Amino acid sequence: MLEIKDAQFERVVLVGLITQDQPEEKLEEYMDELEFLAFTAGAETLARYTQKLSQPDAKYFVGSGKLKEIKEYVQENEVDTLIFDDELTPSQLKNIEKLMEIKIMDRTNLILDIFAQRAQTSYARTQVELAQYEYLLPRLTRMWTHLERQRGGIGMRGPGETEIETDRRIIRDRITLLKKKLEKIDKQMATQRSNRGQLVRVALVGYTNVGKSTLMNVLSKSDVFAEDKLFATLDTTVRKVVIGNLPFLLTDTVGFIRKLPTQLVESFKSTLDEVREADLIVHVIDISHPSFEDHIRSVNETLEDIDSRDKPTILVFNKIDQFKQAKKEAVADDEVLEDNYTLEELKRMWVNKSQDPSIFISAVKGTNLEELRKLMYEEIKGIHETRFPYNNYLFNYYDHLSEEQE
Repeated sequence: MLEIKDAQFERVVLVGLITQDQPEEKLEEYMDELEFLAFTAGAETLARYTQKLSQPDAKYFVGSGKLKEIKEYVQENEVDTLIFDDELTPSQLKNIEKLMEIKIMDRTNLILDIFAQRAQTSYARTQVELAQYEYLLPRLTRMWTHLERQRGGIGMRGPGETEIETDRRIIRDRITLLKKKLEKIDKQMATQRSNRGQLVRVALVGYTNVGKSTLMNVLSKSDVFAEDKLFATLDTTVRKVVIGNLPFLLTDTVGFIRKLPTQLVESFKSTLDEVREADLIVHVIDISHPSFEDHIRSVNETLEDIDSRDKPTILVFNKIDQFKQAKKEAVADDEVLEDNYTLEELKRMWVNKSQDPSIFISAVKGTNLEELRKLMYEEIKGIHETRFPYNNYLFNYYDHLSEEQE
């Protein structure tokens, strides 16, 4: 794994652009999310800087005048790191580092850093390390600390080879090694999936920090790590769950996010395979978040990318307790909210709007969880009956017993 400086207590400044494709209100949402990412990584945000440009400046991302303004603030306030909301090109990164003389990161690098902190298993660490190296390779600059000599000796380096060229060769060798390691692990995990028998597979998916792990714990009565930070869960967790008389496999997956680094999508291929091979997708949504519809679109785009958009899906709108609290606070402050729907109006809208069945719950408070279990039971039972018609009489028998007990 790449050595990463402890990000705790780092003082950071955020930078973003208002463009034709990213209006001011959208940028504010992204900057809020970027600040939460920085907080998750262990940093304190001191200031935000934004600029309106038709497109990012080819040399500095923002205009040179804006960057000089940022530099003055950085020097006056002893800022450690400058974080840009969009991915910087290698030349932009080099130019900004040369001018600012502090650590420069972009959203992709920040997400990779959080993944590196959160990876617990050897498999997750390998996935993150591969993504880090693939991101780093074209961006080696004078500010990169020279890699340890992992190989050398007579005949191993050409005459006059520079330090950065040596680093690039070391990284390419490491990438090749990591890919081979992941291929081996992927085959093992594919074998494990094939050995799980004939149980129906259900995958929890959703934007990061929507409560998937909390819901996993409630449904499976397990103790999956859950925290109110982004990407609390990286490693795929699979539990056998029984609802009524029906057993199935429930999988908790890594959260999605807008502007998800392409390196991570490729590196976490096997994790996403759990979604690809699922029979039913439970799409968890944070109804209390003002951009929940944007989150739904982001998740659906990722599902489309991995050919899983057409799978049977249940929409689970979580955190209705926080939605109600946010409404109370807004009314108390005489705040006028755009699209200020009540919870009942949102329920009716999504029932009419979506072809997928939907339900509104609070995993923390336990609200409507029994209704969710019944909905999942009916969906899983339908899949099971289609796949294993010879088992239908068992379902009918157990359902008959349940009705008699009631």
